[in-house]
Amino acid sequence: MCQWTVACVTKICDTCQWTASCVSCRGACPVMSRTDVSADTTPFFSDDNEGEGPTDNGVVSPQPEEEESASGVSDRRAKVTVIVLCYINLLNYMDRFTVAGVLPDIEQFFSISDGKSGLLQTVFICSYMFLAPLFGYLGDRCNRKSIMCVGIFFWSLVTLASSFIGKEHFWALLLTRGLVGVGEASYSTIAPTIIADLFIKETRTNMLSIFYFAIPVGSGLGYIVGSKVNDVAGDWHWALRVTPGLGLLAVFLLFFVVQEPKRGAIEARPEHTLHRTSWMMDIKALCRNPSFILSTFGFTTVAFVTGSLALWAPAFLFRAGVFTGEKQPCLKVPCDNSDSVIFGIITVVTGILGVASGVQVSKKLRTRTPRADPLVCAAGLLLAAPFLYLSIMFAQASTVATYVFIFLGETFLSMNWAVVADMLLYVVIPTRRSTAEAFQIVLSHLLGDAISPYLIGVVSDSIKKSDSYMWEFRSLQMSLLLCSFVAVGGGAFFLATALFIEQDRHLAENYVPSDDAPIIVPKRGRSTKVPVSSVLI
Repeated sequence: MCQWTVACVTKICDTCQWTASCVSCRGACPVMSRTDVSADTTPFFSDDNEGEGPTDNGVVSPQPEEEESASGVSDRRAKVTVIVLCYINLLNYMDRFTVAGVLPDIEQFFSISDGKSGLLQTVFICSYMFLAPLFGYLGDRCNRKSIMCVGIFFWSLVTLASSFIGKEHFWALLLTRGLVGVGEASYSTIAPTIIADLFIKETRTNMLSIFYFAIPVGSGLGYIVGSKVNDVAGDWHWALRVTPGLGLLAVFLLFFVVQEPKRGAIEARPEHTLHRTSWMMDIKALCRNPSFILSTFGFTTVAFVTGSLALWAPAFLFRAGVFTGEKQPCLKVPCDNSDSVIFGIITVVTGILGVASGVQVSKKLRTRTPRADPLVCAAGLLLAAPFLYLSIMFAQASTVATYVFIFLGETFLSMNWAVVADMLLYVVIPTRRSTAEAFQIVLSHLLGDAISPYLIGVVSDSIKKSDSYMWEFRSLQMSLLLCSFVAVGGGAFFLATALFIEQDRHLAENYVPSDDAPIIVPKRGRSTKVPVSSVLI
């Protein structure tokens, strides 16, 4: 019997009679290396140069010209994949905030209160949030590209259907917005893990920053395109008919351009192989990861603030203009949506500046401290809080000052996006990343932007003492002040994350499965979970 340690090949070697489910090193035995050329096999006792040793015929194995043996994707295809994923992410957020761009028209069309208006975002986020764990589970176990294709196609159809709803069926608009969350959950939980399997270290950080540029850019385009299409067509329904066609193009690009990389292969170490564990074991491991939990709570506050501002900021600015006499009240559609256009432009610019500055500051600070990432996130939130407060309080005094403070507040707030995503990826092992993404999505939306738009609307309705234009403005102004205090709390969570980040990153990078961790072994045509010790010598 040969001396190779075998663990993930689901076939019997005729020479050494091994039957197992995972090869823990590259190369394996001579027979298996010829019959299975996957990059998941390596000799158990080997260094980085042993792959260049002689084969059975004494011929030196040639080295691959490109680093596609690890992830299975060439460098050029990997970069094209990121571009496609960025396009879809931009489209994702563009669709999400198109409704906010025409919110005054929707309120006038359906004759609804602030509380019901807030439900439009809350229903969407709730379905998105509750389905994220399902897609996270599937993303760690199934073909990720296929899941995203189906989800985006479904989302495009539902978005198109929502543009044909009549005045008496506000419930149908709520239903379709909820179903849109199904498609978006299938994408948002999985796309970052594909980027993580294509790149490592600073290259991964750069690619994630490009990916997360799409969040503010897409959000801003949602406001701009929504309001402009509404102005041209004279009907807010047309604003919802832009993204479905672009979504079908996204499905085409995803299917024919994106290539599924091997999970965790680019980070593989020859000493061991990562085995998939059960969903409950994944959740327990994540709950014991303080950096992941604390950064998730910190990101929850970011979601709370951005969710509130995303839906209510244009409406608040419009009411401030009516209160000061600069604008006419919206008595019939289409309403004056100029504030949505300006806020959209601010969102695009501040998002680009914030994401880029967050990544660059984090890079420079890493040379001085390994705790750079959570410190940058904390600083972003603590600096955003006072500017957001001033933007809300100056609304009735100076429109220019309000926009300046919003610009500064959103810039600091946007510093978190790419840095938080990078933190998650390096404190969680590759086989748990989709589950971790889903967990973070559920918690951050459950306590963040799933409740914040509705909560702000309900508080506004409760403060309002009459239906006058003055109280419509004042009540919304007082309720939005909550965002500043939530941002301060988020800064505290990221400061706490800094205490654990070194330890948890070290544990993830040097993770070794326990001897009794269950793995999948084929048994008479079926997959059976057994301890590692029962199949390895």
